[in-house]
Amino acid sequence: MTGKQQDLADRIRTALEDEPSTRTVSMFGGLSFMVHEKMVVAAQRDGALLVRIDPAHHARLLALPGASQAEMGTGRPMGPGWISVDPRAITDDEQLGWWIEVAMEFNAAVRSGG
Repeated sequence: MTGKQQDLADRIRTALEDEPSTRTVSMFGGLSFMVHEKMVVAAQRDGALLVRIDPAHHARLLALPGASQAEMGTGRPMGPGWISVDPRAITDDEQLGWWIEVAMEFNAAVRSGG
């Protein structure tokens, strides 16, 4: 794990500390944070944040500063519902927390079947 990835993972862990049923898994080239067995976000090696979002909001969220289409290691797009956030766009905990909240809203919708 790189220093940037570890720093981001620590910040995510702190942001999710009150969430029940949270665990981490190595996947998507990073350290993924699962809540109720559904991926929320992942700390990437370069310090970027991979965010799982509602595909219906993909275009709107993609237009935000630092957001880009998430790609697999091969450079192939992951598709709607997956956004990568540049480390410079999540330098403070408020910015990071906002993206985690967006991901948690989708996580709750998926869990409830909506």
